[in-house]
Amino acid sequence: MKFLDEAKVHVQSASGGNGCVSFRREKNIAFGGPNGGDGGRGGSVVLECIGGLNTLIDYRYRQHFKAQRGQDGKGSNCSGASGSDVVLKVPVGTQVFTEDKSSLLADLTAVGQKVVIANGGEGGRGNTHFKTSTNQAPRQADQGWPGEEAWLWLRLKLIADAGLVGLPNAGKSTFLSAVSRAKPKIADYPFTTLNPILGVAKSDDREFVIADIPGLIQGASQGKGLGDRFLGHIERCRVLLHLIDATLGSNSVVAAYKAIRDELKNYGSGLAEKPELLILNKLDAISSEDLKKIVSALNKISNREVLTISAVSGDGVTMALRKTRNYIDIDDLDNTESS
Repeated sequence: MKFLDEAKVHVQSASGGNGCVSFRREKNIAFGGPNGGDGGRGGSVVLECIGGLNTLIDYRYRQHFKAQRGQDGKGSNCSGASGSDVVLKVPVGTQVFTEDKSSLLADLTAVGQKVVIANGGEGGRGNTHFKTSTNQAPRQADQGWPGEEAWLWLRLKLIADAGLVGLPNAGKSTFLSAVSRAKPKIADYPFTTLNPILGVAKSDDREFVIADIPGLIQGASQGKGLGDRFLGHIERCRVLLHLIDATLGSNSVVAAYKAIRDELKNYGSGLAEKPELLILNKLDAISSEDLKKIVSALNKISNREVLTISAVSGDGVTMALRKTRNYIDIDDLDNTESS
């Protein structure tokens, strides 16, 4: 299934049914009085969050959604049937914005969550409601109230516990394939990952979700490379795994670290303030002396611990997963205490 993380749709809830003008007509009852029923309520437009989806591709080929109109009222005080709602099924992590993308209308983060995005119109009142002591045979009924319509933007932000960031060819896809059953494309040229990919990793008895996004380059916030549009998929992550290619050499490794940090700051949304695990990959491809120099340079510029791994051989991967799990456990504890 093709990945699509943004789609524009037009939704229209339905009008309510009209009220009925009717009078009771029975033998030997000369003045039966009004008995017009109310119109039915118009259908609404509902968004429902379901499991098993990770793309908005369904809304590329169908953009218009209209609910069913409520039926008109009938005689004998019979109300019209309500119109059926139209339900848009979306993946977990879907956000709904206005047409100009200035206002967030809904954020669906749990399976089963529903939100009414356009309310159906109320049904009109039948002439029974207009009977008074001075007007016992009213020939008046309400029209059904109109529904609502709007263009909306659906934007998907994948929900993962940890997110992988780094330059192209830093080994992010290799790392994800080594720690999970995900099968990302792996090749010896840049930008082999074109869409975000999720994988479920396990550390001891704890499972968590890791998201891999296309590699960033310097200037991504200005649209270079694939840009930074996929960074939205790691906004919900508890920790970022920053992978750096150790074969670049100490000077280039420091430059790579600075480039990614700058892009996270330029993007905003709190990404630069998230907990970060700095991981030096491909240690199997360099000498131990060179590795020490690179680790020392990274320690100096980042002022944080540097983990060394080889995603190919598996060296250091277990420790990296345990460190990742610790960050996630700490975040879970903080959320529990705050609630």
